[in-house]
Amino acid sequence: MNSRRDAVDAWEALYRAQVAVLRHIRSEFPEGVTFTDYDVLFNLSRQPGRRSRIRDLNKHLLLSQPSVSRLVDRLAARGLVAKASDPDDARGTVVELTQAGWELFRRAGIQHSRVIAERMSSALTDEELAELARLTNKLRQGEEPAGPEGAGRA
Repeated sequence: MNSRRDAVDAWEALYRAQVAVLRHIRSEFPEGVTFTDYDVLFNLSRQPGRRSRIRDLNKHLLLSQPSVSRLVDRLAARGLVAKASDPDDARGTVVELTQAGWELFRRAGIQHSRVIAERMSSALTDEELAELARLTNKLRQGEEPAGPEGAGRA
């Protein structure tokens, strides 16, 4: 069994690596979209019909519900998402990726994925990338949904 110190050392190494890589990736992020904007667009792009209730979208983001609502309002004002009342719950709101939002997401995603691939591949072999994915997915399997107070994710 791993000792507590080994677990803390592994966490610190993982967290510090994430911060370093994230800083590099953010420094080369595409113009016209922020990292948090992209996160919302990315998560909507992965949902059936490219739409989601705000409360469900919130589960994928490290922002408070009011922050997500304000961010969605800003994206809607830019025409990147559309908001509608939830037909199943009048208190809820459904957010849908617009064509303009999809196109911005795709353009930003091409550049963003290139930067990620270059950064990750410059430090790790293909086998190490596969092992990293396996290990981090294994860590996530037992996770509880993290709220805004959760640390370590951008």
